[in-house]
Amino acid sequence: MGGGVVTLFLCGDVMLGRGVDQILPHPGSPVLREGYVTDARTYVELAEAASGPIPAPVDPAWPWGEALRLLAEAAPDARIVNLETAVTCSDAFVPGKAVHYRMHPANVPALTVARPDVCVLSNNHVLDFGRPGLEETLDSLAGAGLRAVGAGRTADEAYAGAAVPVGPGRRILVFALGALSSGIPPDWAATADDSGVAYVHELSPAAAEAAVQRVRQARQPGDIVVLSVHWGSNWGYLVPREQTRFAHALVDGGVDIVHGHSSHHARPLEVYRDRLILYGCGDFIDDYEGISGYEEYRDDLRLGYLVSVAADTGRPTGVRMFPWQARRMRLEPAEDQDRAWLCATLDRISHGVHIDMRADGALGVVAGCAGTGPSPSSRCD
Repeated sequence: MGGGVVTLFLCGDVMLGRGVDQILPHPGSPVLREGYVTDARTYVELAEAASGPIPAPVDPAWPWGEALRLLAEAAPDARIVNLETAVTCSDAFVPGKAVHYRMHPANVPALTVARPDVCVLSNNHVLDFGRPGLEETLDSLAGAGLRAVGAGRTADEAYAGAAVPVGPGRRILVFALGALSSGIPPDWAATADDSGVAYVHELSPAAAEAAVQRVRQARQPGDIVVLSVHWGSNWGYLVPREQTRFAHALVDGGVDIVHGHSSHHARPLEVYRDRLILYGCGDFIDDYEGISGYEEYRDDLRLGYLVSVAADTGRPTGVRMFPWQARRMRLEPAEDQDRAWLCATLDRISHGVHIDMRADGALGVVAGCAGTGPSPSSRCD
């Protein structure tokens, strides 16, 4: 932190399991129970067919690629990621799910290499191998010195926030929730006596008020509050009205940044009452390369968000989005035409902000246009 500004790195889904796990130094069992794919190595073959050979086993830093250089240069005060995989050796596939993600615990260095300060776990893959798999995940992260939010051994643990000190009297306080709309089974909800995720069945005013009350109970003077929420469908730019209302209620209740994820591609962003709302950060690391379908959304393009806020007010002072492209299961700099496409797309779908291209290749956010929520066709000039 410097000059009264706190800078955070935020990204969407970090899916180090399944195919990515297979190229790392300690791959787990490749067995899958999907309708069309029964071996995780198939996803490696698809990626290689699309982009070229992958030199497996790769170094743990490989999946992050050029993003690590950005993190080293930007030196953000806190790094927050949505870790969307179980970290387990279990073979106890949860029945009724079409897709299961797991990363071998010995591959945790592929996560720690990015030095995340908080790993969000309130998503639809963290219990793919049941509650024992979740407990192994929690133990693996704790053993690596990583904070986790959004899942726990009890409801109190799952719903609790994580505090990241960022200077004398300053903390970033991170909470997380996972919604039914993202595909989280209702029986994954943590209870007083059982492990699970911090679960939201409906994005209702009552659910928003409960989240706000937890924030108020934990908040101290000087805290900047991030609420990370896994919600919504995989594809499309339209933000449902209930998401907008829920996000606005969180901001009205004191949340400084709403960190949304679940969609496989970037969705609109908004500045509401001088607070930043990211409705969908998109996938960041996954094994989807080479899978056809939904090409119009360019899910091969990934965004990392550097968000700077005033330390005393929590208001955004700068938002830069850095585009990469997934090639050979590694993040590489996006080409100029791809950056331009992302810039134009986000500018078109977001409301209350203007997206422009910066000299360093990042996408910038200019706030100030009138509006009440994201629209699939709005633009601020």
